[in-house]
Amino acid sequence: MKINRGYTLIEILVAVGIFFIVIAAPTGFFVGSIKGQQKALSSQELLDQTSYVLEYMSRAIRMAKKDDITELDCCWEEDKVNYKITHGDQGIKFRNYDGDKCQEFYFENGAIKEDKTGYSGPIALTSDSLEVISFKVGPSDSWDQGDNDQPRITLFLEIKGTRSARPELQPVIKIQTTISQRNLDVIY
Repeated sequence: MKINRGYTLIEILVAVGIFFIVIAAPTGFFVGSIKGQQKALSSQELLDQTSYVLEYMSRAIRMAKKDDITELDCCWEEDKVNYKITHGDQGIKFRNYDGDKCQEFYFENGAIKEDKTGYSGPIALTSDSLEVISFKVGPSDSWDQGDNDQPRITLFLEIKGTRSARPELQPVIKIQTTISQRNLDVIY
């Protein structure tokens, strides 16, 4: 009597099925982990760059000088205002901490830009891997130096990452922050 030591087709199919189940579960977990890591990295990059832009703008706005110069070389015609809204409430202009130059931050073509008098022209503060969806400046009720209110600015910023080709991996951040001028707005 001869014993057949081969496997039947059913045994092979069951073994292959079990093999694929054992391999598919960790592979699915691994792919899910990689997607999560990509989203986390995109979010971190977006937070880092947004933090830089807001900190840079906050420092400049906080250090702004009062525009109490009555000469023609001041930033605008009105006298004794701390800031001026530009670009249809999507920009702000002020005298920078040097006191003799105007500085402006504004939204244009999906980016936050900075323009300083005496420099070669506007530069983008946000990188190409970010898209600014909206940027608003307000309210202007404390910017007049004739009142006793400390000048403050509220910035509204909505920004998203553009590095990932997959929309579900593109994080979106909405930020609102209020900045008060360092110099007290008192008559002295």
